[in-house]
Amino acid sequence: MLTTLGLDSVGETVYRAMLRQPAAGVAALADSVGVPEEQVREALDTLSELALVRPAAGDAGRLRAVSPDIGMEILMARQQAQLAAHQQRLEASRAAAAQLISEYAELRPAASHPDVEQLVGLDQIRDRLAVLTREVSEEFLAFAPGGPQTAENMAASRPLNQDLLARGVSMRTIYLDSVRTNRPTVEHADWLARLGGQVRTVPSLPTRMILMDRRIAMISVSSDDTAAGAVLLTGQGTLTALCALFEATWEAAQPLGQVVPTDPNGLTGQQATALRLLAEGHTDEAIAKRLGVSHRTARRIASELMDRLGARSRFEAGVRAVQQGWLPTRP
Repeated sequence: MLTTLGLDSVGETVYRAMLRQPAAGVAALADSVGVPEEQVREALDTLSELALVRPAAGDAGRLRAVSPDIGMEILMARQQAQLAAHQQRLEASRAAAAQLISEYAELRPAASHPDVEQLVGLDQIRDRLAVLTREVSEEFLAFAPGGPQTAENMAASRPLNQDLLARGVSMRTIYLDSVRTNRPTVEHADWLARLGGQVRTVPSLPTRMILMDRRIAMISVSSDDTAAGAVLLTGQGTLTALCALFEATWEAAQPLGQVVPTDPNGLTGQQATALRLLAEGHTDEAIAKRLGVSHRTARRIASELMDRLGARSRFEAGVRAVQQGWLPTRP
């Protein structure tokens, strides 16, 4: 079916088998498709050259098949560049791709709610996001908690961000204040700004969230492990509330290029947030996660606040903070 796209029959069979059995190794694939392991390895080399397989996230040494939504786009772009004069063959290829996508869709579980789609694992999140960003036409908004971004995440997001901004999409991203001292993340944010994106920071964020054209939201299912999974939300009421949350947070955030201001008590937003969490009894680990800093930095911030308040315990720090007007009085 996909020979017109540069994939032979063995390669196509192996690709289909990998979609059905994502965890299968070379031996299992050979048994499944009924060809020698050597032919499977040759097919994997071909699939790798065509960008239809790539290393699985978090599992070094294992390859995974790129979903047909993306893989077919890759193959067709290659074919269109090489065979622009053969429009009829290209249309046949599109039909074959559509059929393969349709077959793959039957393998995916149906969503339990029409306005909710569940995504499990980092690979599914990245694949779905790659498809959705191609459909964005006006606005792309994001909460990016977790502190300094990993090199892997920034590298994975660059092609998507560059494509969005090149198409004139308005892009606004909110990071944590803690990224201001991380050079790679600041350089990434500066790169976004040069292309037309806007970046601001706040002391803490509730969760990782992406809003696309105010009609689709992607939210992490776990604030502790954002790679574990995500949900896609399309309900109008939910989107209205999430967009209002983003706009309120954006208004309170500070542009990355500006100095973070202090309140009348001389506290930065990060220090004020840490003090509130400290008074509520949160551990250094919990404070570190909320602020996107290391445990050592969280302990240092807590120690400095206690010294300024003249407190010998966290409870006493909370009491003194209320007495001095650093925290609101609570019943």
